[in-house]
Amino acid sequence: MDDKRDLVILGGGLVGMTLALAAARKGISSHVIDRADPEELTAEGFDGRASAISTASWNLFKNIGIAPALEPFACPIARIAVSDQLKPGRIDFVPEPHEGSLGRMFENRRLRLALYEAAAGEPLIAFHPRAEVTERVRGTHGVAAKLADGRMLRGSLLVAAEGRRSPTREEAGLALAHWDYRHRAIIAGLVHELPHEGTAWEIFYPAGPFALLPMRDDEAGNHRSALVWTVNEKDAAGTLKLGDRAFLAEVNKRMREVLGTVVKVGPRSSYPLSFQHTARIVADRLALVGDAAHGIHPIAGQGLNLGLRDVGALVEVLADGMRLGLEPGDAQLLARYERWRGLDSLSVAVATDGLTWLFGVPGKAASAIRRFGMGGVQRLSPLKRWFMDEARGVSGTLPDLLKG
Repeated sequence: MDDKRDLVILGGGLVGMTLALAAARKGISSHVIDRADPEELTAEGFDGRASAISTASWNLFKNIGIAPALEPFACPIARIAVSDQLKPGRIDFVPEPHEGSLGRMFENRRLRLALYEAAAGEPLIAFHPRAEVTERVRGTHGVAAKLADGRMLRGSLLVAAEGRRSPTREEAGLALAHWDYRHRAIIAGLVHELPHEGTAWEIFYPAGPFALLPMRDDEAGNHRSALVWTVNEKDAAGTLKLGDRAFLAEVNKRMREVLGTVVKVGPRSSYPLSFQHTARIVADRLALVGDAAHGIHPIAGQGLNLGLRDVGALVEVLADGMRLGLEPGDAQLLARYERWRGLDSLSVAVATDGLTWLFGVPGKAASAIRRFGMGGVQRLSPLKRWFMDEARGVSGTLPDLLKG
């Protein structure tokens, strides 16, 4: 049976599945193909993997109907505290009362559960989990993805949402600017003595940022945060091998009791950090979204939000074109998507890369200069407002789906 749909989305992660749901709200059908097993990705237990959802991204979740399922598990970000080694001169980003929070923190597991549940009830989405793509076809009249079991899933536009190592991007020959930071992010869930009061901490050390992201208390009332600790690649293996007691001692030393004593650490994982940006995010009947198009440092927690802006822009462009009788794979529509997203994604990528290098300069003099500059930002309301608008994702030309 030939089940041809508008989109063939390769990758059913947070960005790919959100794209399918957002497209469905506009009457656009899709096949979503993913290698992973949803049961493994939604298994019980907090492993520290969490995401900051900006105000604009939360608007997207509201507009596609998954916000009610997520709201009970949200931890609002009431404040972002930025510090150079916890020395004097930090910046506190606090929104005005009428603006609500700076975003919301969620366990990735909760995000996936909400997306899978919504997709299961949407007839315009055909989800194919645990599926291996063996061939990608982009022709004059359509696209297709051949699966290992022989099925051929057809559509008008191929969308690569496969992450940083996108084989579809590589196969299409889209050039990638890339460099390795020679750092690794260590992820873990923490239980600590004092409540975080909705504060996200970004503490910069010469070896890299040390981020504490607020999470909801667990059912027993324990105070929790997600840790994203950047270490030199040469030190990563040793840090990961530390026993829980030694690891907690290292964490407590860097936190200096801003949340009291850390009393428990969950499972640890890690991933290498690099910069990558694709100058071209479209080709014939192909569009890239999320990390397949741009992979940035987690220093500002904007990676997923950048991908969700891709989602909003692509869906708006496709819906506008289809109302005029154009098919989703039309070259004019893809060119508009690329123009819209190219500058925004590049500016965010360059800004996060710049912050990484700026705070990575060692020495007391460099630290003093940074703290002097941060003190200036703390006193200049317009500059703080600009930074907060960027964090909330409400700057620039937003797709309608990301507006309140």
